[in-house]
Amino acid sequence: MKIYRLHQKQKLPISLEKAWAFLSDPRNLKTITPDYMGFEIRSGADRPMYAGQIIQYIVTPILGIKTKWVTEITHTSENNYFVDEQRFGPYALWHHKHFIKEIEGGVEMEDIIDYKVPFGLLGQLVHPILVKPKLEEIFKYRTEKLTSIFGSY
Repeated sequence: MKIYRLHQKQKLPISLEKAWAFLSDPRNLKTITPDYMGFEIRSGADRPMYAGQIIQYIVTPILGIKTKWVTEITHTSENNYFVDEQRFGPYALWHHKHFIKEIEGGVEMEDIIDYKVPFGLLGQLVHPILVKPKLEEIFKYRTEKLTSIFGSY
C-alpha cells in the first residue's frame, strides 16, 4: 500500500485572524478551486468549521465524471490548524492538514496531504501521469487565487 504526500507552503500579507476566517469557512473552498472541477457544496457548510463537521461536495476532476466527495473536519485549533479527512470519495485515503502561523508581515500557510489512490497497482501506475499532476495543478491554482485575493508576500 503506497501512501503519497503533497506538501505546500504559501506566505500571504494578511493577519492570522483574516487567514483563519477565510480558510476555515468551507464555502470559500469553491473560490480557490478551478472552475473546471465543477465544485459544488451539497451540504454541511452552513456553520463555522468545527470538529465532527461533515461536508458533502460534488466534483468533476477528470473527463466530466461527477464524483461525490464527503469529508469530515476531524480536528480544529482556532487560528492554528484544522484537519479534513475523506469519508467517501475518489481516494482510498485522504488526510489533509492545514496549518497557519503568523510570520513577520503576514502568515504562512502549510498544507500536508497524505493520500492513497484506489485500484491497487493500476492506481499506482496512473498516479505519476494523472493523479499527481492534477493535484499539483489544483494546488498551483489555489496558490495563484489566494495571491490574487490577498496579494503577494
